[in-house]
Amino acid sequence: MPSEPTTLLQGTLDLLILKSLVAGEMHGLGVSRRIQQITGGTFVVKPGSLFPALHRMEEEGWISSFWGESENNRRAKYYRLTRAGQRQLEAETKRWGRISLAIGQALEAS
Repeated sequence: MPSEPTTLLQGTLDLLILKSLVAGEMHGLGVSRRIQQITGGTFVVKPGSLFPALHRMEEEGWISSFWGESENNRRAKYYRLTRAGQRQLEAETKRWGRISLAIGQALEAS
C-alpha cells in the first residue's frame, strides 16, 4: 500500500538521489520515479527541487552527466554516480542511520 506523500526533510534529497543512482544511470525523470519507488510513494520529488539538486551535486563531483535519448526518443540528460558520490552516499547513509536511531529512541522514551 503506497504511503501518503510527505515533505522531504532537510538533507534527505541528496541521499535519495545518490541512492537512486546506485541502480544505474538515469535521466532526471527516472531519478524522480526511482525515489518515489524506493520510498513506497512517501517522497515525490518535483522538478523544481530535483534539477537544482542534480546540478549542485554535479558541481560537488558526486554525480556526472551526459546527453542521451530517453525511452521516448527525446534528448535527455542522464546522471550517474561517481566514486566521490559513492563515498558521499556511504557517509550520508551512516549519518541518517544515526539520526533514525536517535529519533526512534526519542519516540520510545517515556
